[in-house]
Amino acid sequence: MTRLDLFADVVSLTRALVDLPSESGRETEIADAVHAALRALPHLTVDRVGNSVVARTNLGRSERALIAGHLDTVPAAGNLPSRLADGRVHGLGACDMKGGVAVALRLAATVPAPVRDVTYVFYECEEVEGDRNGLARIGAERPELLADAGLAILMEPSDAGVEAGCQGILTADIVVKGARAHTARAWQGVNAAHRAGRVLWRLDEHRSQRVVVDGLEYREGLSAVAVRAGVAGNVVPDECVVTVNCRFAPTRSPKEAEAYVRSLFPGYEVRVTEVVAGALPHLGRIGGLVSALGAEPRPKLGWTDVARFAALGVPALNYGPGDPSLAHTAGEYVPVEHLARCESRLSAWLS
Repeated sequence: MTRLDLFADVVSLTRALVDLPSESGRETEIADAVHAALRALPHLTVDRVGNSVVARTNLGRSERALIAGHLDTVPAAGNLPSRLADGRVHGLGACDMKGGVAVALRLAATVPAPVRDVTYVFYECEEVEGDRNGLARIGAERPELLADAGLAILMEPSDAGVEAGCQGILTADIVVKGARAHTARAWQGVNAAHRAGRVLWRLDEHRSQRVVVDGLEYREGLSAVAVRAGVAGNVVPDECVVTVNCRFAPTRSPKEAEAYVRSLFPGYEVRVTEVVAGALPHLGRIGGLVSALGAEPRPKLGWTDVARFAALGVPALNYGPGDPSLAHTAGEYVPVEHLARCESRLSAWLS
């Protein structure tokens, strides 16, 4: 089994984690290594749920924080093994988010008596469909492991700054009906693909709202992401489906987001296939942490697992090394300076 040295410097630990392949659904090796390394620390109690690992201090402090990061990555793109060059750790998952995991593991090892109790969560299957998410599985099977946290830090890449809250997601199919006919006699049918132009025009004309919460501006988005029609090259299509992705502000509930999207397409069948709530920033509740991290908060434009914590009533923020725009790219990397800054500021906050 691969052994991780949690007392190695954060750069070395990041590289060791990158060099452990852990594509979603194949996290056994990295979970084994993380589990073994944490169990060797006498100040932690450690539990395993599938390929997710939870470690907790139990010092009887007056408050508890939760620090979380996912172990999985997207598939490799010729970007293994890791390499160190130009002040950056390059390699699969370096940015999203093994750099953040390395920081959290270092904190677990080097801050044995924090001023607040800490729950560290390293979980599987974040990069795939939500019903496989390791954090969700822990919440369902072992909710007591996530209990008592007053706030949560998700080590998602955020340029070593604070990204608060997150947008919600809704995906829906807009169904346009027509009538099938032979293309040699197209006038005898009704071309659903042609009719779908009205839906696409409506999307093109749509102007998304900007919503300010706690002084942070969340920009909503509504986009066609797929158009499907036709059964054969000589048949007028009788149905065209336009798949729409909506990113909505955390002030909207899933039910409100669904009603909003339906209102934009009266007269069409709207099949909602997914809707997930966002998370409010709650800067009033986590302002002390934000100040300690020394970063001006920004809105999170996207969805992250902070929404899962929000559903539990736990205010959370995204704070981790790496540029989020590099996530999932073949050339992803994490700056060494980001690793050092995140580790030092979180260490100081815990100490």
